[in-house]
Amino acid sequence: MDYALHSVEPCRLNNIFTVIQTKTNNIDSDFERLIMLKRTHNCGQLRLEDAGKKVTLAGWVQSYRDHGNLVFIDLRDREGLTQLVFNPETQPEVHKIARTIRCEWVVAAKGIVQPRSRGMANLKLPTGQIEALVQELEILNTSKTPPFEIDSAEKTNEELRLASRYIDLRRPQMQHKLRTRHRVTKIARDYFDRLGFWEIETPMLAKSTPEGARDFLVPSRLHKNCFYALPQSPQLFKQILMVSGVDKYFQIVRCFRDEDPRADRQAEFTQIDVEMSFVDSNDIIGVHENLIAKTFKHILDINVTVPMRRITYEKAMADYGTDRPDLRFDMKLKDISDIAEHSTFNVFTSVINEGGIVKGICAAAGEKYSRSDIEKTLTNFVADYGAKGLSWAKLKNEQSKLTFIGGLGKYFSDELQQQIIERFEAKNGDLLLFIADKQQIANKSLAPLRCKLARDLGLYKEKSFEFVWVVGFPLFEWNEDEKRYDSLHHPFTAPVPEDLDKLESLLRRSGYEGQTDPAGIRSQAYDIVVNGSEIGGGSIRIHQPKVQQKVFDLLNISKQQAKERFGFFLRALEYGAPPHGGIALGLDRLIMLLTGTDNIRDVIAFPKTQRGQCLLTDAPSEVDQKQLDELNLRTQKHLRAIEQSAGLLTEEEKSSPEG
Repeated sequence: MDYALHSVEPCRLNNIFTVIQTKTNNIDSDFERLIMLKRTHNCGQLRLEDAGKKVTLAGWVQSYRDHGNLVFIDLRDREGLTQLVFNPETQPEVHKIARTIRCEWVVAAKGIVQPRSRGMANLKLPTGQIEALVQELEILNTSKTPPFEIDSAEKTNEELRLASRYIDLRRPQMQHKLRTRHRVTKIARDYFDRLGFWEIETPMLAKSTPEGARDFLVPSRLHKNCFYALPQSPQLFKQILMVSGVDKYFQIVRCFRDEDPRADRQAEFTQIDVEMSFVDSNDIIGVHENLIAKTFKHILDINVTVPMRRITYEKAMADYGTDRPDLRFDMKLKDISDIAEHSTFNVFTSVINEGGIVKGICAAAGEKYSRSDIEKTLTNFVADYGAKGLSWAKLKNEQSKLTFIGGLGKYFSDELQQQIIERFEAKNGDLLLFIADKQQIANKSLAPLRCKLARDLGLYKEKSFEFVWVVGFPLFEWNEDEKRYDSLHHPFTAPVPEDLDKLESLLRRSGYEGQTDPAGIRSQAYDIVVNGSEIGGGSIRIHQPKVQQKVFDLLNISKQQAKERFGFFLRALEYGAPPHGGIALGLDRLIMLLTGTDNIRDVIAFPKTQRGQCLLTDAPSEVDQKQLDELNLRTQKHLRAIEQSAGLLTEEEKSSPEG
């Protein structure tokens, strides 16, 4: 109970203390003993210089060893392990209790710190040179046998670990990830605070603005047949904050996207969200590459060079086949269509004649791959990305000249072979691999193949980091399914000023689809990529209503549609919006990089499975019909029950599980 003592009269103050003392006297004896054994140190704190100190430790029993005479217990808390020793000659009753203890019991122990016996030190542990000779022992709680052993949890089925997450999170590896996450968010908060940013919360219950991924919808009880949406990002709210004169905003924010399952994505995720006024892209990039450099220095003691490298989207796609290039190794892709069209290889020439390309990669020292490796393993690999085949040639010195060996050799003259070798700057023992297809499929297939080859051939250090900003993205991309243009990022991304005339010119044309390429209009967008993983992205925003309307027109978003979806935001733009821009850094992916895991569920305390389930709480789950009635909702199950009670179901429908 809390008491506001600062405003209480002295005569009444004595009465309050009497109440407190009375309550204290009524506490049961177990709790009193816990207070008596309140810990003085954590389990990772004591060192050799603490020998002779009387200490109290509390934690979980990691392991116990009963040697008949002495009993040893490794006591664990989030800071580490300390070995406890129980001696029957000095404390026979305590020793007797210690022999009953089992793993994961919660205990408190009071004793004397002493050096370990000669030859018994464990230098792998920070506390490995000492132990605590226990004089008093308190069993604070027992534990059922855990569903898996803490020490061997890495070998345990992940679903079992997620269902018993409270056990899984006790593991030192998981607590390291949680600690790292805390440290990163504190570094970010302190950094932005020093730069004058305000941390401001934005709503969790917002309007559905159907752009991009599906929204998670929340029905309103007070407004029948109406729904809130959980935010996919605070995009429009943070822009409104700039219109409001906030100037510098940040937030460590939870976001929600109802996306199909992917290994590196969660339906709910966290981002470091930022928006700034009166800035250009260089300002935003500078602020955030310094934050990243500071974070990697504090967490991993790695010096990140700033300013970071920048490449254009066009160059990234040409050289690496992706806008998320891994630059820990070189191995650039090369388009050889101009050479291949003169070959006698019909697969290449027919693709080129149909408007496709021939693009390839040179794997240094790739001669280690056998013909079977290439034509089965590697060919099957690229087939998963849509490629119809994989052509190849190995390079070998013959008569003082590099020559194609196997594969494509017979289809290319010596002159054409030399042109290809020069383009790739290839060497003896290298392997050339080619895909002939549409440009999109060639890039989509070669980009992951490039990373696989580098991994197989050991072309980079696992714990190295290479950062790059990708800039100059197209403002639009063609949606083949819908036969229309979409925003590559979102419809509030500003075009580069020098391309505004192109935007105006394009709008004056009729039937531009398939004739004029709006992708030629560049955006003021930027992504930060490390080791082939995008950890953040943002843009300068459109702050002028006329420009925003032109973008909507090109996207075939009518004025009525724009009003229904974004009316509240468009009204704000009419009241003096400053030039502004921002970025969002993916906190989950950043922690994955810093802790060396490729599993996003490892860095979130209570994650969902790939099917969007929480195995700990069994969510999502059915709810009471009373709750649905309050929301004026009906489920298929409920409707079927009504129909069945009214005798409206056929015999076949009655026997069907779905009705």
